Amino acid sequence: MARYRGPKNRIARKFGANIFGKGRNPMLHKQHPPGMHGAKRKKKSDYGLQLDERQKLKAVYGMLSQKQLVNAYKKASLLKGNTAQLFLEQLECRLDNIVYRLRFASSIFGAQQLVSHGHIQVNGKKVDRRSFLVRPGMIVSIKPASREMKAIQMAQEYTAREIPEYLNLESDKHQGSLLVVPQMDQVPLPIPINIPLVCEFISHTS
Repeated sequence: MARYRGPKNRIARKFGANIFGKGRNPMLHKQHPPGMHGAKRKKKSDYGLQLDERQKLKAVYGMLSQKQLVNAYKKASLLKGNTAQLFLEQLECRLDNIVYRLRFASSIFGAQQLVSHGHIQVNGKKVDRRSFLVRPGMIVSIKPASREMKAIQMAQEYTAREIPEYLNLESDKHQGSLLVVPQMDQVPLPIPINIPLVCEFISHTS
């Protein structure tokens, strides 16, 4: 399935939350789901609920493709432990997401661009692969030549988002690190998501 490239505000309105963390809340003027009868929806089937949970998870992490989501699940399923927890780790520890959590970008989409355009370093070396998995102890930093970019400076000045407890930010050095692997209850998801339900859905459809 191709990545969704339509209006992102439409997705945010569908789930009734500013799930992309945008500075301008998409719910400000249109609070109901899209469509003529958005406020009056019929009760969804179990399959419909699973689809919604999957769509919310894909959206929160930057509109991931179905292939990316399935790959993350398959990697988690091969590891020992709670699959739902390991699956969320695969998503939460993506480089683009860590860049967003460290407030180097004002949105997950801005973080994806910073990584893709070569503005981010890991342990002092440029990494332009958004899906790169950050491990505890790794140092994620902004390339020295990119630190004066207006978008980066504005993101760092925006302090409404707290840095999760599993990350350490050294703002004076324009760098941060992953202290420990995040636990499910520590991840600051902007909307409740049933991760085990998403895992169940993927395991039955992939």
